[in-house]
Amino acid sequence: MNSKHIALISGELNISARQAENTMNLLAEGSTVPFISRYRKEVTGSLDEVQIGKIEDLQKRYKEVDERRAFIIKTITDQEKMTPELLDKLENTWALTELEDIYLPYKPKRKTRGTQAIEKGLEPLAKLIFEQQEHAPQSAAEQFLNEQVASTEEALKGARDIMAEWINENAELRDKLRKLFTHTAVLTSKVIEGKEEEGSKYKDYFDFSEEISAIPSHRILAILRGESEGFLYATISPAEEEATSIIDKQFVTGNNASSEQVKKAGADSYKRLLRPSLENEFRALGKEHADAEAIEVFAENLRQLLLAAPLGPKAVIAIDPGYRTGCKVVALDDQGNMLDNDVIYPLEKNYKRDDAEALLRRWVERYDTAAIAVGNGTAGRETEEFVKKIDFGKKINVFMVNESGASVYSASEVAREEFPDFDVTVRGAVSIGRRLIDPLAELVKIDPKAIGVGQYQHDVNQSSLKQSLDRVVVSCVNNVGVNLNTASKHLLAYVSGLGPSLAENIVKYRKENGAFKNRLQLKKVTRLGEKAFEQCAGFLRIENGDNPLDNSAVHPERYSLIENMAAKQQCTVQDLIAKEDLRKKINPKEYVSEEVGLLTLEDILKELDKPSRDPRDEIAIFEYAEGIRTMEDLKVGMTLPGVVTNITNFGAFVDIGVKQDGLVHISHLSNKFISNPNEAVKLNQKVTVTVLEVDPSRKRISLSMKDNEAPAASGGGGGQRKERRDGGKPAKQGAPAPLNDFQAKLAELKKKFN
Repeated sequence: MNSKHIALISGELNISARQAENTMNLLAEGSTVPFISRYRKEVTGSLDEVQIGKIEDLQKRYKEVDERRAFIIKTITDQEKMTPELLDKLENTWALTELEDIYLPYKPKRKTRGTQAIEKGLEPLAKLIFEQQEHAPQSAAEQFLNEQVASTEEALKGARDIMAEWINENAELRDKLRKLFTHTAVLTSKVIEGKEEEGSKYKDYFDFSEEISAIPSHRILAILRGESEGFLYATISPAEEEATSIIDKQFVTGNNASSEQVKKAGADSYKRLLRPSLENEFRALGKEHADAEAIEVFAENLRQLLLAAPLGPKAVIAIDPGYRTGCKVVALDDQGNMLDNDVIYPLEKNYKRDDAEALLRRWVERYDTAAIAVGNGTAGRETEEFVKKIDFGKKINVFMVNESGASVYSASEVAREEFPDFDVTVRGAVSIGRRLIDPLAELVKIDPKAIGVGQYQHDVNQSSLKQSLDRVVVSCVNNVGVNLNTASKHLLAYVSGLGPSLAENIVKYRKENGAFKNRLQLKKVTRLGEKAFEQCAGFLRIENGDNPLDNSAVHPERYSLIENMAAKQQCTVQDLIAKEDLRKKINPKEYVSEEVGLLTLEDILKELDKPSRDPRDEIAIFEYAEGIRTMEDLKVGMTLPGVVTNITNFGAFVDIGVKQDGLVHISHLSNKFISNPNEAVKLNQKVTVTVLEVDPSRKRISLSMKDNEAPAASGGGGGQRKERRDGGKPAKQGAPAPLNDFQAKLAELKKKFN
């Protein structure tokens, strides 16, 4: 374990060296982030998943720096130019930009104007002028005329080219200019001539400028997208006179003709070499941090969507609405298995409408349906209205379900494998119904990018996006826990320590041997060894199995501890779970050992209190305003109910039932100032909004939540009728940390330069 890495990571994350080292050791041993976070609290000092994930990322970053450093040291050593002072600099630098600045003078060069001038024998002239002792560089240049250098002016130009590269390669100067860029550089964008009409969606950026230290990430990504599509031209630079003044101050040391040559070389170096290099660096920096912020927004939205309130294991009817082609309807059992499917035409004003009502009544009775899910796409509002008017003879709750990504699932290999004999319309309806029963279990089958809760997701680094979103899915799946006997292989694949291959082996074992009766049977699954068992067992649940603890988050490694607790109370483990008075008699301090501390013991007792508790909120019934179906129905000043469908760093989008989400800008999310929309709203939250502006031609709706009493910021909403799931009301997730914009992302550079 690299001691320097430990020190750097502990300092950057403000944790102890012991916490950093222990966590790095666990990761090196193959432990997963969810496992470490939940079951190794004593070892890590209670670090959460976010902190452990950051340790993992930082360790990777510092390894990359080490690899680059080793390459640079070898290259310079092979050139026989290494000195103790240079080696010390290289070994104590942990920023890649600083490493590259130090390496620049030694970097093997392609053919440049400077190298060509050196080949012509002009380097001694450049050195002479650079010292600025020569008062007549014109005369000195005459000594360097040859077959390749025809005139004194050509000689002086060659000398300036050499000096320009020396100036460009000076690490101290680059550091100063980097400071100037950090504090004063401006991102400017202009429309490309002749592209005004074609690129009208970028008209806000046709003549735009803003300091990069203040510009929000979404503007950076919008400008870069406009540039990549050929509508905008963008630059990043500080005032040129400030930059050349810094260069002159460092390199122009005299006041003679040679000094003028150095000054000219400095100006050329800045325009031709330094400014393009630093602009590219700051473009990359801006893009990197804009990507990070957009990915963070997407990841938080995805987390909230995956942890949306489930109806729970109940039979449902799901309807994928449509006008001309009718509505595809399916009946699902309480585990989401399809029992029946058909097509109905509830929106036609003839006998087909009566037939649709009759079929739904029949199915509700036949399949003991508890709820009906209606997709929120085309004809969704009308279909929902039709279903709500039917008298089923018992209470049937009707839910509008966001169907984003359902079409992606229905055409996927996963859907074809699940329903090889049915077309995409049937599969889409099944997905809608399953999202109501358990959104997490269904949404893991869909590429997160297709779910529709991102911001510029196609513009950001795709590898970083995938890594972040996969980490969110893993976190959510393990946070909720997975039923070992009913989970699909797609859901099992995200369980700590498993993956697609072991997940498939578990499903195969289930088919061949029947339901798992206890967690220990996992060890009989092909290729599922001790390490995989350690990592996955605590996150898998078995209902009505041999051991009641198998339906809890208690890890099998602590079963004997709980059995000792039960023995001391002279009762069974089941009694301990069922009777609060017995649990209250337990003094956790009596069971502290070298392996088990108070943190783990407190977790165990909480789990015994509510085994297999679900961290997700309760599902809520929501109803749109009657009579509001299209943008034409909206009037400025209307107050309407809505559902938050997407959150960006500039505001939140709200579905008010008109097939076009409206935007609540961050300045209208709250009566008080907020810097992060997540301070005011959560995905799927039920809110009340006021219409500020309607623009049908641009399909834009502006909304406000100011002065509207909003429910508490949770996915289930507040003040709504609620359908209770088995197990009662769970604990709520903690609020995420505020998002950082580009200004905050530059803080590290600013801190250094201040």
